Amino acid sequence: MEMKVHTQGVTNAAAPSLRMGLVGRGIQLSRTPAMHTTEARTQGLICRFDLIDTSEQTDVQLAKILDQAENDGFAGLNITYPYKQDVIALLDDISVSALRVGAVNTVVFKDGRRIGHNTDHWGFSESFRCGLPEAKLDTVLLIGAGGAGRAVAHALSNIGAECVLIADTRLDAAETLAAAICAAGGQAETAPDLIQAAARANGIVNATPMGMAELPGIPLDPTCLASHHWVADIVYFPLETALLKAARATGCQTLSGEGMAIFQAVRAFKLFTGCPADPDRMRATFRSLGQS
Repeated sequence: MEMKVHTQGVTNAAAPSLRMGLVGRGIQLSRTPAMHTTEARTQGLICRFDLIDTSEQTDVQLAKILDQAENDGFAGLNITYPYKQDVIALLDDISVSALRVGAVNTVVFKDGRRIGHNTDHWGFSESFRCGLPEAKLDTVLLIGAGGAGRAVAHALSNIGAECVLIADTRLDAAETLAAAICAAGGQAETAPDLIQAAARANGIVNATPMGMAELPGIPLDPTCLASHHWVADIVYFPLETALLKAARATGCQTLSGEGMAIFQAVRAFKLFTGCPADPDRMRATFRSLGQS
């Protein structure tokens, strides 16, 4: 299967050359390529970054996408919705953090092996630390138990959430994630009733794709929000999702998906290139693309 790609990159014949990509559905508005290519150029590297968007494919064969990328000499791939868990079966090895989270958003091709990592976990932790340093973490309602939700749940537990209430339309996914958090030494339970869970919580996190430009909406009834809540969203296009708009109108502290997007890219860039990335430069690139 031939990959349909859209490419960003730089040309400098004297510089080391790297090729990376992002695999996912509905990713044409992603700011990841610009963050990577701009940072690479600043460091004197050539970086070609392909968007491999599966939105229009009826028969997505993730294995063939990875095969072709590896054969074409990619340094690695970022993996996003909805493939963060499916990709695990196609890897040779997986990092400790990705194994614990149970999801992979970064694949590195090295020495004939495919190694999976999870940079979402650290990305959310750093975003939260910078954006909501005083937020109470007694009880947090997490909506979404998919690949991103798994990373966020473990991040919340690691940064001090005493209890994570996990809601998902797939009850088995919520139960599995809650069990994983408890097995790792944290405290979590499923939240089948969003109204009751929100009433118990200090904070609420949306870790579903709902709110994206291509999937508009809000993951819970806005009347569940109260001014004592802090509210975070991992969606970053638009930055002000319907959830965050409702939260601000209610008087809540909010955290957009900007920080997680930037910090996960910082960690992924180091994995791909071996070179540390500058978070401030990546943030400047992210913001240069607009605030919508």
